[in-house]
Amino acid sequence: MYIYFMEKFKGENILEFTDKFRTDLECFEYLAEIKWRNGFKCVKCNHSKFTIRKKNFARDCNACHHIESPIVDTIFHRVRFGLRKAFTIVFEMSATTKSLSASQMAKRLKISRTTATSFMKKVRISMKSTASQPMIGRVFVDEFVFGSKEDLKQGRSNDSKKKKLIVAVETNDIGGIKRVYFDQLENYSCKEIRKIFDKHISKSASIKTDKWTGYSPLKKEFDLNQIKSDKGNSSKEIHTVIHQVKSWLRSTFSWVHKQHIQKYLDEFSYRINRSIYKDNIFDLLINRMMNTQKVLYQDIIISK
Repeated sequence: MYIYFMEKFKGENILEFTDKFRTDLECFEYLAEIKWRNGFKCVKCNHSKFTIRKKNFARDCNACHHIESPIVDTIFHRVRFGLRKAFTIVFEMSATTKSLSASQMAKRLKISRTTATSFMKKVRISMKSTASQPMIGRVFVDEFVFGSKEDLKQGRSNDSKKKKLIVAVETNDIGGIKRVYFDQLENYSCKEIRKIFDKHISKSASIKTDKWTGYSPLKKEFDLNQIKSDKGNSSKEIHTVIHQVKSWLRSTFSWVHKQHIQKYLDEFSYRINRSIYKDNIFDLLINRMMNTQKVLYQDIIISK
């Protein structure tokens, strides 16, 4: 059995990161030890004995001589601009506070904007929540819109061109943010609103919303208390998160297409929800990417 011995990367220091991953080969080694940390089994013949290829730490089966790369069938599949640059993108998107736009990333790494955009979309796919651990404590839920100003469009205008969004924020006993999840809405109906409840909120959670009638039917299934908004003063935590995500989207990306905004919201949530694990956040994301099925270019173009 192959033993996972390479020390995982910890921290947020860019100099320590570049010292750790100086070459593509060191990146291949890091991924190989993640992929086969529980042992190797040939995908063709199930044989467990292998030889390591020095070129990229691929496993060469001693029985049938099938060669398996560390990156095959993962998010890193067919990365042609170098693993070291790919690792740098992952580091910027996870360990830094605000990440970078595709244009900025392309300039820093001397790759095309299209290449940077495509790979960053793949990273965001890995950042999507598994929805396996619903919020169980104090939860605030509210809807908001994102987009440019429109004349005579106020409140919950269903015909507005702005992106309709909803956020759920779980807080601790002292009002600190524990977890945040977002969802995109087609309209403000109860059917649309309840999607974030079903995906991310336990029925045992203590939930607060404003007085919007779309929440009222959910009282039959959830512990939900509707309170007057009071211009945001009744739930400052959630309005702080809304302000932060709007500022991040505007300052980093300027404009986000409706088709892809959910992925950007997933990225924002991923960093916030792992803020107490900042030392390991890069390694956690790399592990996720190694366990995510390969995503081809055509999948990114048509995905929503």
